[in-house]
Amino acid sequence: MLAASALRRDQEALLTANAQDVEQARKKGLDAAFIDRLSLTHKSIESMAAGLEQIASLQDPVGEITGLARRPSGIEVGRMRVPLGVIAIIYEARPNVTADAAGLCLKSGNACILRGGSEALHSNQIIAKAMHEGLRGANLPTAAVQVMDITDRAAVGELITLKGLVDVIVPRGGKGLIERISNEARIPVIKHLDGVCHTFIDASADRAMAVRVADNAKTQRYGTCNTMETLLVHEAIASEVLPPLCAVYLEKGVELRGDEAARRLVSAMKRAEEADWYAEYLAPILAIRIVPSLDAAIEHIARYGSQHTDAIITNDWDNANRFLREVDSSSVMVNTSTRFADGFEYGLGAEIGISTDKLHARGPVGLEGLTSQKFVVLGHGEIRGG
Repeated sequence: MLAASALRRDQEALLTANAQDVEQARKKGLDAAFIDRLSLTHKSIESMAAGLEQIASLQDPVGEITGLARRPSGIEVGRMRVPLGVIAIIYEARPNVTADAAGLCLKSGNACILRGGSEALHSNQIIAKAMHEGLRGANLPTAAVQVMDITDRAAVGELITLKGLVDVIVPRGGKGLIERISNEARIPVIKHLDGVCHTFIDASADRAMAVRVADNAKTQRYGTCNTMETLLVHEAIASEVLPPLCAVYLEKGVELRGDEAARRLVSAMKRAEEADWYAEYLAPILAIRIVPSLDAAIEHIARYGSQHTDAIITNDWDNANRFLREVDSSSVMVNTSTRFADGFEYGLGAEIGISTDKLHARGPVGLEGLTSQKFVVLGHGEIRGG
């Protein structure tokens, strides 16, 4: 794919532009999680390029007809996948979104308007140049991918009210941005507000697996929406698994906040407040609660969770299946890290965002989530009788 090749070719220019963006963000005093999302490396640029190539290799969903069935009248009724139209993506740091979103929108037959934050302006301009090079090489109009260079907040307010010109809004960023878009938009929004992700270590869990997976779920990367923020541990296994796991966290500089039962096992743990169970830290901070049962774990997730991503570590498949059925989140996992809740890892090529809503798209939104369906009817001269 030409755009992927251009990204690889121009990666040094992109890294230079990104370093300029990162330096300006640091001068503004933006937090470590923001800087992490903003920063690019050779590895992340290669991931962007590979993501574009994977998107290009995926089956094109547009025009696919499914469920075609003959009715008693003789007509055949099915559904065809169609593009949504013009998709506006509004995001803050994350310059990789520029490539991912453009690739997904193009593959699914949509045009896109990309409005990145001012903090990533220089990075986004280099990525946009690569995408336009790819479009020209494919004899497609460069206007199919428009990257706004206007950073004024008023421009966002105007964009999200352009009903009839823009079909869908996808906000990606902090809770403040997403709340603003959700409240002010006059156009459908695909979104999630919080990523309060849980891992529950069940009584039957393999101890070594539990430590390895729960460590990864929290410390592999702190500033992402699929990072575990609350750890739930069954009381029957807590004394065996929590001390060694917390030793790993403390060695890595993670601040631990626990309930009284957890603090009795790990003295270095601070006392958790009620607000900690609702918190999306996006930082090396973890809330820990010991629970008496699977029911209690599910109840905790239902009360405090954000319907993003939740996981169980267990060797009891009855419990695993109950967790899968009863936890009402967009991604529910067994014996693996919540960090896998990602479009690339799910085989979608990339993702335009994650939706915790229940209508249209849910979970990582890839090609299928960027299309809709219409009914198609094939007739043979049939007419409807009285």
